[in-house]
Amino acid sequence: MKLLKNISALLLLTFIGINAANAQSTSKDRKAARALAIKNMVEAQNYVFKANYVTPMRGAGRSLTSDYDLAVSKDTIAAFLPYFGRAYTAPYNPTEGGIKFTNTHFTYTSKAGKKGGWSVTIKPTGKDKNISDWRDVQTLRLDISADGYASLQVTSSNRDPISFNGTIEKRVK
Repeated sequence: MKLLKNISALLLLTFIGINAANAQSTSKDRKAARALAIKNMVEAQNYVFKANYVTPMRGAGRSLTSDYDLAVSKDTIAAFLPYFGRAYTAPYNPTEGGIKFTNTHFTYTSKAGKKGGWSVTIKPTGKDKNISDWRDVQTLRLDISADGYASLQVTSSNRDPISFNGTIEKRVK
């Protein structure tokens, strides 16, 4: 009887160990697949940064409850982001607040990071005829982790810098 209990306990522990090992390998497989998908999106310049938290230079950070994003493709960047902070000049159109523009003339540089992430720098060149498309944004810098989390720093010539945290997602055309 004692032998039966020992065998049952051993089988139970073996079963639990096998299930835990399978769960870990499945988790690692999902993480590797996500990292590969992020890598492909960054290299193809085809993704959307979805902002969920903002940190202005002055004042406290806050969670964002609406959809704000930066869409990146090979030929266009489109920003729809809020702005909290000091602006040194008034906008051309007072009904348009935030960081909102679409630009087809920009430089895009990406570097692989040490831990599998990427550092992406986007600089609008301002060659578009409509100056309100790029306004005063000088640099957009994205630091992207292999897991798909990212931070975006926006540097402007007429506003204080601002940072956003969020995720990288597949761009739907």
